[in-house]
Amino acid sequence: MTTNFERITYKLNKNQQTWFVTGVAGFIGSHILETLLKLNQKVIGLDNYFSGYEDNLTQVKELVTADQWKNFTFIEDDIRNKKLLLEKTKGVDFVLHQAALCSVPQSMSEPELAHDINVNGFINILEACRKNGIKSLVYASSSAVYGDDPATAKREGRIGQILSPYGLTKYIDELYAEHYAKLFGLKCVGLRYFNVFGPRQDPDGAYAAIIPKWVACMIRDDPITIYGDGDMTRDFCYVGNVVQANILAAIMPLHDKNYHVFNVGCGLRTSINELFRTLQEMLMTEYPHVKTIRPINGDSRMGDIKNSLADIMQIQNRLKYDAAILLNEGLNLSIDWYKKQV
Repeated sequence: MTTNFERITYKLNKNQQTWFVTGVAGFIGSHILETLLKLNQKVIGLDNYFSGYEDNLTQVKELVTADQWKNFTFIEDDIRNKKLLLEKTKGVDFVLHQAALCSVPQSMSEPELAHDINVNGFINILEACRKNGIKSLVYASSSAVYGDDPATAKREGRIGQILSPYGLTKYIDELYAEHYAKLFGLKCVGLRYFNVFGPRQDPDGAYAAIIPKWVACMIRDDPITIYGDGDMTRDFCYVGNVVQANILAAIMPLHDKNYHVFNVGCGLRTSINELFRTLQEMLMTEYPHVKTIRPINGDSRMGDIKNSLADIMQIQNRLKYDAAILLNEGLNLSIDWYKKQV
């Protein structure tokens, strides 16, 4: 059966549009770029290499044709450059905003920087979209917005006390987007990402995400720390599902209003302890020493959410989103890439 995303991308492939992608050299941004170029779309990409890498763009170049790569224009700059954003989004159809300071721990140590990039930079994006008549702005929000909401499954209409400056900046972005939609008629769609993983996700560094970091640690036989008892749960979402959500959110009409926020996950929860065992099983055949690795339990970290599970009913109903790639399949698609980096 043909999915809604397959129908949308089939039409896109025959109708070239212009997309502006911020954070294009980042993990998620580079996957969005790859998909759009393979659909023969024109892409203007912006990145200052704050957390993105030139090598991500090189990898995309190797995965598309020479003619498709010619449709890409790269700008090395910053979303805090208001004048540049206003100039470079002229003639653009859709904006997909991924650039951010996206680490909860880093936002705890550098809250002013988190606000400057995530809020002030986002206002610049909104202004450029408003003044240039962009058809749709899709922006990355986060499950961190839910804070200490006690509900097991997080639903868009209810949040708790936000636990980190990062989560707060993302919620402020949602409020600004709602006002721009209501006041200026700008179509704004926020996507609350839940624990995205996949190839090109940095396995090293102080703020590396848990899956690539643990794969690297297991292969190197480095210590692995689980913060807390390991019973906390996450909804791990493969990056291909996130790319799908971005394109659907840009193209699909909202009908009743210009503004919406959607959860982007798989609707399945996995404990941190379960994740450890799954990765261990996937790696131990090739790396026998992995079988004997035991994690170290450390203190829970400030700002961390106990349980995080996406209720994806709204995005399924409104955008016909299909979380086609679940955790184990996504890990199989990712681990070979992680191994090469190690």
